[in-house]
Amino acid sequence: MPKGAALPSIHQIIELAQGFGIDMPEGDAAEYQTLMRGPIASFKRLEELPEYRPPVKYPRDPGYRPSAEENPYNAWYWRCHIEGAAKGPLKGYDVGIKDAIGVAGIPMMNGTRLLEGFIADIDATVVTRILDAGGTIVGKTNAEDCSFSGGGHTCALGPTRNPRKPTHSPGGSSSGSGAAVAAGDVKMTLGGDQAGSIRIPACRSGIVGLKPTFGLVPYTGAVMIEMTIDTLGPMCDTVENAARLLSVVAGPCPHDPRQRGVIPDNWVADYMPAIDKGVKGLKIGLLDEGFAQNEWPDLGFPGSDEVVDNACLTAVKALEAKGAEVVRVSAPIHMDGPHIWNGVGLEGSCEFMIKGNNQGTNWRGLYNTRLQEALGRGFNARINDLPVAGKLVLLLGEYMKQNYHGRYHAKAQNQRHLLDDAYDDILENCDVIAMPTIPFVTPPLAEPDCSIVEEMRLALDMINNTCQFSLTGHPAISVPCGAAGDLPIGLMLVGNRFDDLTVLQVADAVEKTGDWRAR
Repeated sequence: MPKGAALPSIHQIIELAQGFGIDMPEGDAAEYQTLMRGPIASFKRLEELPEYRPPVKYPRDPGYRPSAEENPYNAWYWRCHIEGAAKGPLKGYDVGIKDAIGVAGIPMMNGTRLLEGFIADIDATVVTRILDAGGTIVGKTNAEDCSFSGGGHTCALGPTRNPRKPTHSPGGSSSGSGAAVAAGDVKMTLGGDQAGSIRIPACRSGIVGLKPTFGLVPYTGAVMIEMTIDTLGPMCDTVENAARLLSVVAGPCPHDPRQRGVIPDNWVADYMPAIDKGVKGLKIGLLDEGFAQNEWPDLGFPGSDEVVDNACLTAVKALEAKGAEVVRVSAPIHMDGPHIWNGVGLEGSCEFMIKGNNQGTNWRGLYNTRLQEALGRGFNARINDLPVAGKLVLLLGEYMKQNYHGRYHAKAQNQRHLLDDAYDDILENCDVIAMPTIPFVTPPLAEPDCSIVEEMRLALDMINNTCQFSLTGHPAISVPCGAAGDLPIGLMLVGNRFDDLTVLQVADAVEKTGDWRAR
């Protein structure tokens, strides 16, 4: 047990001062050392006081690392068997948990060597809710390294394979969650989404993935990236199961500051009424800017593939035949969404995820202190094991802070309203907005010996249409709607905040227009 913080030496105080450009004579340093004795005594006392930890309610064994034979797509990091309550809406359902989400007593790596060997000591709120609902947790699914890639190739334990076509990208960062469902291992998993990390693997693996309204599902107990975009949500074999899982995990948690002042008093608790409701009388807006995109040379994004646009348009046309009204809509600012996301996500993640040891400061809620310490030690000892995306975030984020003092992160945060207003204006007259989840066909996995530039391009070149709604907080779902050969195509549906039910309703109707594999 730590005895508390140690008093810094005079030499350490002088070094700290020099790091900030402060001239510190040795005599002054000695006086500052004296001033520090009181606060250091407080820190020692903090070690003696109890710290709140959420109770772990259900017994479990430590589980095991699955063999290659048992894990052909590398979808799973760890297998376990944790039985929940004797009855409930998830009784009889096995559930996989993205390895960025804490399950007490089970190893947690978040895809990175920096956390190798860490054992979580708390159940995330969503994990407790799944177990309370009678679900059985059967393992942790692999994530991209630090959950900072959409390609499926950066996990420290090797790439996840796409069960639809193992040579091709499964999407990420919730790559294992998508692959586990697509392979038929489970019907339900949880993923995390900061720029599309639920919807991208759902699209590429041919399953359903919902990024709920920001704040609807508590994030407590999960590895954070940037507090204003962190979101957890269901990844499932069907829209019905996504609605079932969302009904269990949604709702206020007193330990998550993302929900304070965001989640309304009349939030919807049951999403099952969305199923089999149809789309008669609903209005669907086809977003012009989501289709027929040109290549984005400044960001390295490929343009749209015609086969993807046609599959999505065909799916929406099928809804029109079922009574929906379909109109064309436009939001030119959509094309600036990735630029705004870069302003928020890069510098924000540098300060919060890397330099802030995944916790940051200045918020009230549950701080995962053991995870914070483990990450801090990992960054100190294994900083070279950061993935390309992590190193870029650290280097560019620090450069921007030192040279521009947070100007562009602040500007991007102030400019999020441009996206909010554009989509809100459309959703005043439409029930959902539709576009391709990813505008182009899934590429092969990155080669193990590819260049740094190529690895980074394949990590984040598919967020053309997804990152905008991580910024705005609108609910967005990817539902399979067709295929290009063996590779699935996803249609993304976006709705009003806290109207996740309508988004699920329309997605269910898409799913029931026929088998997408047969189209």
